[in-house]
Amino acid sequence: MKQKILIVDDEISILQSLGGLLEDEGYEVIQACCGEEALDRARKDPPDLVLLDIWMPGTDGMAVLDEVKKLYPLLPVIIISGHGTIETAVKATRMGAFDFIEKPLSIERILVSIQNAIEFSRLEEENRLLRNKADRRMIGESPAIRALWEQIQRAAPTNATVLITGENGTGKELAAKMIHLLSRRNAHRIVEVNCAAIPEELIESELFGHEKGAFTGALERRKGKFDLANGGTLFLDEIGDMSNRTQAKILRIIQEQVFERVGGSRPIEVDVRIVAATNKDLQKEIELGRFRQDLYYRLNVIPIYVPPLRERMEDMELLVEHFAAEIASESALGKKKIDPQIYRILQTYSWPGNIRELRNFIERLIIMTPGNLIGPEDLPADFRNVVHKENGDTAWLQCQTLEEARSCFERDFLVRKLEENGWNISVTAAAIGIERTHLHKKMKALGIKKE
Repeated sequence: MKQKILIVDDEISILQSLGGLLEDEGYEVIQACCGEEALDRARKDPPDLVLLDIWMPGTDGMAVLDEVKKLYPLLPVIIISGHGTIETAVKATRMGAFDFIEKPLSIERILVSIQNAIEFSRLEEENRLLRNKADRRMIGESPAIRALWEQIQRAAPTNATVLITGENGTGKELAAKMIHLLSRRNAHRIVEVNCAAIPEELIESELFGHEKGAFTGALERRKGKFDLANGGTLFLDEIGDMSNRTQAKILRIIQEQVFERVGGSRPIEVDVRIVAATNKDLQKEIELGRFRQDLYYRLNVIPIYVPPLRERMEDMELLVEHFAAEIASESALGKKKIDPQIYRILQTYSWPGNIRELRNFIERLIIMTPGNLIGPEDLPADFRNVVHKENGDTAWLQCQTLEEARSCFERDFLVRKLEENGWNISVTAAAIGIERTHLHKKMKALGIKKE
């Protein structure tokens, strides 16, 4: 795949000569004659490298450099200038420029600097992926997560299409990113498309791009997600919400790896791996006529199921500790200690929002708990009263008043703790953080006796 270079210079002769030279060297060249045009092109069609003049009318090169580095921190920028000074070169380097080359340009030096910059950028991206690998891992040691992790490791090194299924909030996006990270395509991008968030009339332009004049407002050619993902992975999230018309086009691309931009007639070849995800039952969608059966079979080469949180409750402690540490590092609140009783209580809840709901819940606990220890008393009252056991509703859900529900909850909780500690009153009192005499009084008031 050709490396794309954006040349920015107000001298037309420089654009023409340098552009012709780089095209002869096998690069794809895009050009801009002012700062505003350069930033517009960079936003719509990100290059692999920028050759940037300093002195230009309007937005100068230093302002362009600053904005480009905000948009794409790892994008290499080589400054070319006929008015260079040591002070300017130092300033440009501190702002993130890879090199500073004075005019008249040495062709040999330009080519060497470009090769070095692209290689440096590749290594930087590789190192960044490796540094982030630990943060993108699947948290958990339960059988369900071990099975999921094994499937990801088997599927990742291949080019096979993957269909990820699971409820909302389970981590389907994370699974897709892990597949890309562990694949041989990880030197290129993973491009994400939320099929449910794009209006029907715009999704084809979003996926395939459009030619200038294809429709009202199409002032210039624009690359789509398939173009941007060339060489890498395209993640089609919520693919069950895609229209039948777009499904037909996706099917053709998967089969042929060829597409046409909206308003265009030239076939464009790409090398893209498809990873799709949905929270819908696609078999039912097929029966209802809302999803193409042939597309389903194309996508479902490697099916991967991400389990809901209720099927991996063994991971609760690891997940809570991970989220607590993550939230502490993102805020000024510092890390808070979590009472071990919290884990057992959290395991009794059904978590319809799955991992996403759990993280939000832990964030709320950390923010709203004033002390450094989070205990059962810090849980919201409505949460304590809307819990479920694995074998059905708990008794306090059948109570008519809050007082009855509270007494019922306390009795179940204390009986469970007493059973865990062999009905040893002293050990149980110490474990739940109350005085031994207080526990005796509670047992008597609630009618708790050892069977």
